Amino acid sequence: MPYIPHTKTCVETMLASIGERDIDALFDEIPPALQLARIEGLPEGQDELDVLRDFAETANRDPKLTCFAGGGSYDHHIPAAVWDIAGRGEFMTSYTPYQGEASQGTLQLLYEYQSMMCALTGQEVSNASVYDGGTALAEAVLMTIRGSARARRAKRLEVLAAGGVHPHYLAAVRTCVSGQGITLRSLDISENGVSGDMPEGEPPIALIVQQPNVFGRLEDVDNLTRWAKTHDVMLIALVNPLSLALLKAPGDWGETGADIVCGDGQPFGVPMSSGGPTHGFITCRKSLVRQLPGRIVGRTEDTKGRTGFVLTLQAREQHIRRTKATSNICTNQGLLVTASTLYLSIMGASGIQEIAARCHENTRRLAQALCEIEGVERRFQGPVFHEDVIRLPRSAREVSAALARDAGIFAGIPLGSWYPELDDCLLVCATEKRTDSQISACQQALREALRT
Repeated sequence: MPYIPHTKTCVETMLASIGERDIDALFDEIPPALQLARIEGLPEGQDELDVLRDFAETANRDPKLTCFAGGGSYDHHIPAAVWDIAGRGEFMTSYTPYQGEASQGTLQLLYEYQSMMCALTGQEVSNASVYDGGTALAEAVLMTIRGSARARRAKRLEVLAAGGVHPHYLAAVRTCVSGQGITLRSLDISENGVSGDMPEGEPPIALIVQQPNVFGRLEDVDNLTRWAKTHDVMLIALVNPLSLALLKAPGDWGETGADIVCGDGQPFGVPMSSGGPTHGFITCRKSLVRQLPGRIVGRTEDTKGRTGFVLTLQAREQHIRRTKATSNICTNQGLLVTASTLYLSIMGASGIQEIAARCHENTRRLAQALCEIEGVERRFQGPVFHEDVIRLPRSAREVSAALARDAGIFAGIPLGSWYPELDDCLLVCATEKRTDSQISACQQALREALRT
């Protein structure tokens, strides 16, 4: 949003309106001893032209890499209309979370967002929203503890993560729940990159299943859901929302569906921006709505029968009183939810289905092209969405660095830092933005890097 400073006349008019003589009078409660006439060591200001030139030179230091990486943040095309509309003052400055200040337009947009997320995930209720995908998963775990009758009787609160849940997400969960007496345990990954056998003994309170998982592989979600139902375990589905344009909605997994669905909304109109910010989403069964953090917008009618939109099911204490809040993380990235709502509205159901299909096809073609190189192969066999793991004849970190340095290609994520046994493996991704020529260039660059 452009910044336009106040004129002298504007300042004088505002001061006259509130009955003050000058700007300094607004700060008279600050003791003079704490006030500084100037900050020592601060350089003189620059004019706009010099600032823009310096910013451009700094930005140009970053290499312009063709991105074949995923791992939770994806290089998707964002229609120009998304941020052109989201950047308007009506949206950019009017998403205050409290009822008295929230505009009807903002509330209606959030209601539409909730409706679309429920349709995608096959759930009954959605919030709008939470901080990011990692904290969405942490909040979902806390929801299961508060919402499970078995948890209230249990001597030990344990949540199980199926094999292949993203390690960054698990780290966020541990940060949020470790101080509340909750144990998070991860299962081993099978040789084929999906969840291994479920454990015997006392079942956990909840089971986390990621679909697609961190390796891009598709889990047998129906059987995992049936296991959870049989053992009275609440099921949390961690999903890439774009994949739901092609894959079965978590609400339809097994015969009973997931209890809670969460994830990161970044694929829907939010730029990568060097890793953030993004926004997290949570949808759930209606029976868990009282445990759902974040804003919830409802549709109603006023006394004259006119449709209106309101924040519902949460008192102001949700945001300001720690002991009564369902969450103590107040940031919900409302502006990014606005962008995601606009993206979904512009693309429509057929649009996101086409994008998802193109991503899947591009990744299939990328993996096939790379595996034509001698010594390169797929690490795991089986279906994927739009990420895959390839095994190289030497360290993936070294090869990835060489491609970035010599060919301007961000070839993927070396998995050795997450899984030491996969030091020779690269997680690759090709979104709808990747072209035939870029895939061919990546293939040629990798072939040359492996020769040296």
